[in-house]
Amino acid sequence: MRPALAAWLALSLLAGTGAEEMCGAPSAPTTRSIPAPQLSPEEQLSPHMPESLRCDACHAIAFQIEEQLRRAEGKVGRKALGEADYMEVLERSCSQGWESYGVQELHGEKRLTGPGLPRQEPMSVMVTGGPWPARLSKMCHGYVGERGEAQIYGAHRRGPAALRELLCHGEKGACAGGKAGGPAPPKAMQNEL
Repeated sequence: MRPALAAWLALSLLAGTGAEEMCGAPSAPTTRSIPAPQLSPEEQLSPHMPESLRCDACHAIAFQIEEQLRRAEGKVGRKALGEADYMEVLERSCSQGWESYGVQELHGEKRLTGPGLPRQEPMSVMVTGGPWPARLSKMCHGYVGERGEAQIYGAHRRGPAALRELLCHGEKGACAGGKAGGPAPPKAMQNEL
């Protein structure tokens, strides 16, 4: 009798029938509702990257610049690129589509997400397109204009950490001060001697 009972139980579990009779009624399937991030008017309409997302945006830009320059160097055998070549790569890096980036909300905080950024919650809604690609492109062009192609390429040659430090964490970087980089040091009074 025992082998027959074991065979019936195994077949019941495989077929998905009979288990309810033995263990009671099945529980209702669990459903999750995942709302899209609620964007403020600034986040929806401004042509500029919101202050709260600038550090994430800077890291995304540094990642894309690093990837584009690394690929270009790989084509020439890992040699240093000439000025015209790295200038072209930087222009292409900033003018790309940026469509794979978007914003998602995690624990009440909005974060930019996409390649080169820490992986966020897999069970959340990411809003892509809209103003994000244009904002990233504008920031990227701004970094190249402010820092200069030669300085950016020199930082790239020293490594990804040097490029991120130059663009994101320096004195005026998007990650300096505030919650991303700790509080900014107090400025000295002009009349102090």
